[in-house]
Amino acid sequence: MAPPFNFRDNIRYMRLLIVEDEKKLVQSLKKALETESYAVDMCFDGETALEQALFEDYDVIILDLGLPKLDGIQLCKQLRSEKVTTPILMLTARDAQKNKIEGFNVGADDYLVKPFDFNELLVRIKALVRRGAVSPETIYKIDSLELNTTTKLVTRCGKEIKLSAKEYGLLEYLAANKNKVIAKSRLLEHVWDSATDPFSNVIDVYIGYIRNKIDKDFPKEKALVTTLKGLGYSLKE
Repeated sequence: MAPPFNFRDNIRYMRLLIVEDEKKLVQSLKKALETESYAVDMCFDGETALEQALFEDYDVIILDLGLPKLDGIQLCKQLRSEKVTTPILMLTARDAQKNKIEGFNVGADDYLVKPFDFNELLVRIKALVRRGAVSPETIYKIDSLELNTTTKLVTRCGKEIKLSAKEYGLLEYLAANKNKVIAKSRLLEHVWDSATDPFSNVIDVYIGYIRNKIDKDFPKEKALVTTLKGLGYSLKE
């Protein structure tokens, strides 16, 4: 089981797309961002990224300008023409003013020059998410369970529940969609990343972890985690 989640960071559980042809940089960023509880997908060329961004739901797209097949400017312009409103952070080695202006003109939301400090990247990502957020609910309440998306504190009957990063991400997504049946494929898309085997039992395993912590550890309380065979999972009041 993953180690307990570090409550140091005030971020929602989010899904990012990194579009960059420097594979070592992408792998490094993916690893670092996942330690910050982000789910991260990767693309190494503009054409693949366009297809991915049109059919998947992301909170932020981190986009390099110098891409093969379809460069960052063309990709950004095409995404905006297709009404994709996901915040876009341009990431490039070019520091000329004209490149920044060109990026903003085609719909980029922010610009970061390589090499950059990882902590600055985190700050930029969070700022973009806040800018595009539509009054997110801070505290989810399901029966005697409370989940604070700002502090990442989860309690039931006033008792704190320790969760791993993935457990927290899964629980938050279920809480945000309480009383709805969420398919396994949808949970994989929003809490894991596209590289996760859709036929794996990872969702079942983590649902089991959550059920143990929020239901079985509180035997006098109503069970909240529901499995609907063949349909998905639900967090029901």
